[in-house]
Amino acid sequence: MTNGTPDLGSYGIWRHFAGVGPELARLIESSGYGAIWLGGSPPADLASAEDVLDATESIVVATGIVNIWSAAAPEVAESYHRIEKKHPGRFLLGIGAGHPEATKEYRRPYQALVEYLDALDIGGVPLERRVLAALGPKVLKLSADRSAGAHPYLTTPEHTAEAREILGPGKVLAPEHKAVLESDPVRAREIGRPPVNNPYLQLRNYTNNLERLGYSKDELGGGGSDRLIDALVAHGGADAIAARLREHLDAGASHVTLHSLPDGADPSATYREVAAALFG
Repeated sequence: MTNGTPDLGSYGIWRHFAGVGPELARLIESSGYGAIWLGGSPPADLASAEDVLDATESIVVATGIVNIWSAAAPEVAESYHRIEKKHPGRFLLGIGAGHPEATKEYRRPYQALVEYLDALDIGGVPLERRVLAALGPKVLKLSADRSAGAHPYLTTPEHTAEAREILGPGKVLAPEHKAVLESDPVRAREIGRPPVNNPYLQLRNYTNNLERLGYSKDELGGGGSDRLIDALVAHGGADAIAARLREHLDAGASHVTLHSLPDGADPSATYREVAAALFG
């Protein structure tokens, strides 16, 4: 990307920050992925990102995302500068407001995001080195105005196309997409449905977004319809998963993050096989 934003490449990996050790980080890098996104609300010290950067040579590390309610902006800014000094040009700060059901302090999230961005400005975190978790039009517009772009979670290529229209050209658009390396669709849904249903189908910012995309309340109930789960969780062999990720690029994404399920399993085989299908 231009204006000092790290080059993420076309594809990256999304994984909870506690599940990315040095060996896995090096495997991701050597497989050809351009970025590692650390989910699960990493703490403000950003030590998990620094550890992954220390263990690798050139891959970009991003947070997906730091939660504005649990990580104070001044400390995050200090951590950003510490990491930038040590690993210049390799870190991208993703921030977001999380969701109201999980945060008792949650209130007026849009204004809170604006105030957090103001604090990052004061702390000297450049616009081009931060992205926002964004689903709806208002926060997507804020992403375009006050950051390098957006990192939407639990979306479809249809959402990606709409998000690109709002962001405009030249902005980072890096959606997360879940995948199960499993050719039996029934088994794949058995693996993919629980982490979609709990917590995301219980959280109104996600369900509101899915309703905007045309899924009915009935489809969002009961753990999610097969149509919904198939849209949110790619399954099949590596070629099928790679094809699904490419749909996001075709819809306007600049970068797509692969989230291998189940979360607790070793993702190494999925990363390797999908990388072979993506990169040849």
